[in-house]
Amino acid sequence: METREQLYRYIKDIEAWEKDQKGLFFWEKLGRIPFKILDKVTPAFIQNKLGVLVNELGSYIQTGGKYLVSEKTTIKKIQTFSSFDEINSIEEIGKLPIEEMISISEKLRKNRVKFATVQGASTGVGGLFTLVVDIPMILGTALKTLQEIAIIHGYHPNDQKERVFIVKCLQFASADIVGKEAILNELAMMHEEQNSSQSMISQLKGWQEVFFTYRDQFGWKKLFQMVPIAGIIFGAFANKGMIEDVSEAGIMLYRKRRLYDKLHELEKNGNTVSE
Repeated sequence: METREQLYRYIKDIEAWEKDQKGLFFWEKLGRIPFKILDKVTPAFIQNKLGVLVNELGSYIQTGGKYLVSEKTTIKKIQTFSSFDEINSIEEIGKLPIEEMISISEKLRKNRVKFATVQGASTGVGGLFTLVVDIPMILGTALKTLQEIAIIHGYHPNDQKERVFIVKCLQFASADIVGKEAILNELAMMHEEQNSSQSMISQLKGWQEVFFTYRDQFGWKKLFQMVPIAGIIFGAFANKGMIEDVSEAGIMLYRKRRLYDKLHELEKNGNTVSE
């Protein structure tokens, strides 16, 4: 087990990352405008599909829906990435050293980003009409990536509390400066107060907002993806960036939770924690 000094060093790194995340560049604001224009000319069948996805995201929070990953499969995948001989449960994963979690997370992130890049390129071939395929695929990839990150840090994604946390990570990745600060505060409350699942769900303030914020982040990138063939490049670029942002947010926020849990364990074992 790491010492409390080592754990606090990791926490300071994450706090520095959180501070950087609170900056919002001017072009990020501009990036949302083209999609709002695009929204007015989007065919009805795509609009209907987006509505279905909103319901699916709500279903994910409640039951996991079709986006829930297999814990056994994910544990096996983690085993191939790990330097430890045998890992049989999520509880065992939660006891791994932080350095091991960082290494496994990075390998998973690279795999998922590569997959998303190919996915974005393939759905960019048909321009606007393949958005109906691309958006649910990238949403599914993001949710599954975050669930795998949860397991890497020793948390069960089949727990409703974790699904709420995962959607919050998804929301954080695409939020503006005000939204990021609010989400960080909410996540801190979720962890410190150990709220009930029902109370945490009420904190989401409408999961529909999560989806539409997530969709809007595509901005001008998806606008260019409307152009057949040329959309291959922009689709790959957009999806790559999306999964990079989502995986980074998930890794840092879950790592922070695990660090505080490890510190709590040190306290429970009779060690006084101090900076």
